[in-house]
Amino acid sequence: MGRGESSGGGMGAGGETSLDISVSLRDKEAPTKEWTLRCPDGGTLPSPEQACEELERLDHPFAPVPKDVACTQVYGGPQIATVTGTFRGERVDARFSRTDGCEIERWDRVAFLFGTTT
Repeated sequence: MGRGESSGGGMGAGGETSLDISVSLRDKEAPTKEWTLRCPDGGTLPSPEQACEELERLDHPFAPVPKDVACTQVYGGPQIATVTGTFRGERVDARFSRTDGCEIERWDRVAFLFGTTT
């Protein structure tokens, strides 16, 4: 199993998932994109059922990058995202960016929540 993947479980074991997602481009006039996700299969995010299934496979998808980790200084783009709500019954208030290698990896793990951001 890869980093951040769950060996199973399910929403029944973990509680409700209800997320509000917004994605924007830093310092750009582009409009902010906003979606909701209500698992197991609702919300305004495209393909919500598939997104719920993908999210369920991950352990701690909204955890921040640990402070003691060295990250490559690679810029991945101006995208920023916020995810708030509940995941498996636990409060979520996460911010995502693509400012370095660690943040890019973190973004890519849950990119299915962010839709098309180009």
